[in-house]
Amino acid sequence: MSGDIVELANAKINLSLRVLGKRADGYHQLESFVMFAAIADRLTCHAADELSLEITGPFGRDLEGEKDNLILEAARVFATTLGRGPSVAFTLEKNLPIASGMGGGSADAAAALRGMIRLWGDPPGSIAELALKLGADVPVCMRKRPSLMTGIGEVVTLIPRLPELHAVLVNPGVAVSTADVFKRLNAGPVSSEARATSLPGMETVERVSAWCRENGNDLEAPAIEGTPEVERVLAQLRQSAGCKLARMSGSGATCFALYDNPFDAAEGAASLGAANPTWWVKATRLLASR
Repeated sequence: MSGDIVELANAKINLSLRVLGKRADGYHQLESFVMFAAIADRLTCHAADELSLEITGPFGRDLEGEKDNLILEAARVFATTLGRGPSVAFTLEKNLPIASGMGGGSADAAAALRGMIRLWGDPPGSIAELALKLGADVPVCMRKRPSLMTGIGEVVTLIPRLPELHAVLVNPGVAVSTADVFKRLNAGPVSSEARATSLPGMETVERVSAWCRENGNDLEAPAIEGTPEVERVLAQLRQSAGCKLARMSGSGATCFALYDNPFDAAEGAASLGAANPTWWVKATRLLASR
């Protein structure tokens, strides 16, 4: 309808993810290099008489059983800061698989916050602190820019001068429980601090790929232990022509591969999709620094 506010909830891709240990409060200390893909959920909103959420899109049915979610919670938290009711109607076009390691729920919540800022104006206080109340990934999803995340994810350092990267994203259609992956990891107490507060000299695709090859995803092995399909996806990505790097994102099961150009990425996606018709396979861009 006219007057709708539209926000894209871009997929968050963890190019690296180190788990530095488990803190005394039960949270895990992390260091993660993240970028955002062009592929996204699409959230629209407008003022209404009451709070509501309609879900459509390829993966909309996967959320039908949810009585509540982070979009509605974001609306309530935001409205409370303004001392008003959350009278907003949302429609979510769910294009990303759920429980897939791409921060979909957090990205959707961040999109809801950005939409309400456009609808009602800035809330009092820190929007980053408000976002953190909804989850550790929500602050970085608010900005949708290449970043280094540390702490439990709440410390976000923007990374300048990054190139646009071409990628293939693959999800084998298996939902992975983040809690189960961390349980399998069984991290000890925090024993080291994040090694860097910035990532200098990352202006080319080759430099980004080289850095990522040296810095892995600590959750990949425990995810493969519980979900062997992840290893199969990675093996096929690594065999695709032009692949510079293949890795799991977040806690899985989505994996990605990096390529020099969009043509190799498109060919890789076409080949993997044809060989595995039940997989979700997309060629996309990882968005450069702005």
